[in-house]
Amino acid sequence: MSHQVRAVVALEKSAPVTVETIVVPDPGPGEALVRVEACGVCHTDLHYREGGITDDFPFLLGHEAAGRVEAVGAGVTEVSPGDFVILNWRAVCGSCRACRKGEPWYCFATHNATQKMTLTDGTPLTPALGIGAFAELTLVAAGQCTPVDPAAPATAAGLLGCGVMAGFGAAVNTGGVGRGDSVAVIGCGGVGTAAIAGARLAGATTVIAVDVDPRKLERAARMGATHTVDANREDVVARVRELTGGFGADVTVDAVGRPETFRQAFYARDLAGTAVLVGVPTPDMTLELPLIDVFSRGGAVKSSWYGDCLPSRDFPMITDLYLQGRFDLDAFVSETIALDDVERAFATMRDGDVLRSVVVL
Repeated sequence: MSHQVRAVVALEKSAPVTVETIVVPDPGPGEALVRVEACGVCHTDLHYREGGITDDFPFLLGHEAAGRVEAVGAGVTEVSPGDFVILNWRAVCGSCRACRKGEPWYCFATHNATQKMTLTDGTPLTPALGIGAFAELTLVAAGQCTPVDPAAPATAAGLLGCGVMAGFGAAVNTGGVGRGDSVAVIGCGGVGTAAIAGARLAGATTVIAVDVDPRKLERAARMGATHTVDANREDVVARVRELTGGFGADVTVDAVGRPETFRQAFYARDLAGTAVLVGVPTPDMTLELPLIDVFSRGGAVKSSWYGDCLPSRDFPMITDLYLQGRFDLDAFVSETIALDDVERAFATMRDGDVLRSVVVL
């Protein structure tokens, strides 16, 4: 049996998205059918629409989601119908060399559903990040479903599926921010703001927000930044050093992903500090640094893939922190919208006036 539902689809490169009727099959072995309750509008969805990730159009967009398991296929033991879950795009295999080393967050064989969702004419859809959650129902690998406390509203919980987790994890998991540390975050959109909030939760005492948009700096201050730097008006590296006793920050996070912002992150860190890249660059970008500076400064330069998270560990933990009033996921929700409003949400996102628009189904 299959299901026909409404969904947001990018039919061709750079064209406005449309709401189409799609066909979602019942789950096969290892798969789960999920009724989506809420899904955040992430920059990655816009990258898909613009052809900036692959050219496998048409795309079924949406990936930052939470909902209820409707049905499971043969052999599924991780989740059951009725479970409230956050969807993830790093379903670990458990058997690759990273998993066998006890580092499943680096899993080299993450997987998605085997069956294809399609348009009504049979055209197969490519789901964004293997999820495709701007839809009333979606089909995923069962390992992409992480059960969390159902007391959390889907509008908040779903944000852990991508942006908030990426930022929180970049600071806490990849950067290893700890008590008394100084942190500088470059780029204060959803990911950067989550890094700021995560750094404060982890015990950082100096948290510096850097951006070119005063609105974003104001939001960053509300989310825990102790200082703000307007990159249009100040020398970022010099100002971060000034705010950290002349040394530089213990951890810097580049949440933009451009050569110029990563250079700022590299030189704004303390000599033995850690620079983390979590912003996603485009394939054409290159970085040039004097090799002697890489050698002589010590410390670490790291990339953060999905915040180096382990969904089964991190999603329930952050959900619990939210329910305890210690991590304000609601503050990331700028507006709630309908499926038909996703194209407008992309325009609002470009303007920089939201942290997250969240589709409620």
